[in-house]
Amino acid sequence: MLNRRLHLKTIAAAAAIVSGSLISTLANAADTIKVGVLHRLSGTMAIDEINAKGGVLGKKLEPVVVDPASNWPLFAEKAKQLLTQDKVAVKFGCWTSVSRKSVLPVFEELNGLLFYPVQYEGEELSKNMFYTGAAPNQQAIPAVDYLMSKDGGDAKRWVLLGTDYVYPRTTNKILRAYLKSKGVKDTDIDEKYTPFGHGNYQNIVADIKKFSTGRKTAVVSTINGDSNVPFYKELGNAGLKAKDVPVVAFSVGEEELRGVDTKPLVGHLAVWNYFISIKNPANDEFTKKWAAYAKAKNIAGHKDKPLTNDPMEATYIGIYMWKQAVEKAKTTDVDKVIAAMAGQTFKAPSGITSKMDEKNHHLHKSVFIGEVKADGQFNVVWKTSGPVKAKPWSPYIEGNDKKPDEPAKK
Repeated sequence: MLNRRLHLKTIAAAAAIVSGSLISTLANAADTIKVGVLHRLSGTMAIDEINAKGGVLGKKLEPVVVDPASNWPLFAEKAKQLLTQDKVAVKFGCWTSVSRKSVLPVFEELNGLLFYPVQYEGEELSKNMFYTGAAPNQQAIPAVDYLMSKDGGDAKRWVLLGTDYVYPRTTNKILRAYLKSKGVKDTDIDEKYTPFGHGNYQNIVADIKKFSTGRKTAVVSTINGDSNVPFYKELGNAGLKAKDVPVVAFSVGEEELRGVDTKPLVGHLAVWNYFISIKNPANDEFTKKWAAYAKAKNIAGHKDKPLTNDPMEATYIGIYMWKQAVEKAKTTDVDKVIAAMAGQTFKAPSGITSKMDEKNHHLHKSVFIGEVKADGQFNVVWKTSGPVKAKPWSPYIEGNDKKPDEPAKK
């Protein structure tokens, strides 16, 4: 079902391609480097690839799995366990902003290292974290720019609709400030929130229809999870087609469309830094490897219909960059690996050479806008000319201009 930030179907897939999702961790042992996973996983493709080529520093990677089962307080406890008992060297994962914010103080206190592979709301920077998902200027801002353009429909009015949660609220705070900087009046912005699991969008869609009368309107959706299904269905029931009131989503991707009736979604948009439908040799290789791996490992949901998506690519990039940094530093020592991560590059499945910024711990990422097709895939209708440098502190939030583009050294 459509669920980006709480359900874990895509996490399992992302984990499978790289060893794990929520928190993947690696620790030195006598002749192995342990890979702990603070959540379920479906496989270890990247780990198997690395091990087949000799491992890291001559040591094999050994997965260790821990599952906090979406219990947010337990994330911090398990993170501490991995750092203090298992003596891990690096962690890959976390899914929600709540889980990331729950564990980050643990990594900072114990000087651990966490790679976060999901698009997020920004307004954060830590010495102990590398962000391989998108910051708002690598997803939300380009989406609005596109919808404002002639090609995107020349939108004049905006509905900012999201789940009542830190990611939508912070993202919409940034977008409201950005829209105002572009001359959009407060009366042309309608900001709405619904609780997790909300299923009745009749009144909200009626409000959107009324709000859109007379001026071109676009909806920016940060709706979480299964609530997307009744929302898009209600748009269809109300006769609001994509050509009339386009919806751009930041939390709907290939995995979320699996098994869903996509008829109400056709023509609506999603913004990511990777789509499975991108045509280039690097992505062809990536998707073929995943299909073969999923079949060989009998991975549920993927052995017959293999799908790749943005968080899988971000996780894949992160673990290979960590491997490169360890080999450059010739050690898994956290501070030395952090230093070696600056400027690391990797040929991403998107076909773009992604670079870890020399200072701000975020990837430079290309941005793609995809249009939903009837088969549940995306047709890319717009992309940036090349990688975009992340801005963790949005310049549209007052006071951010005084914040350094570099985490404090502790």
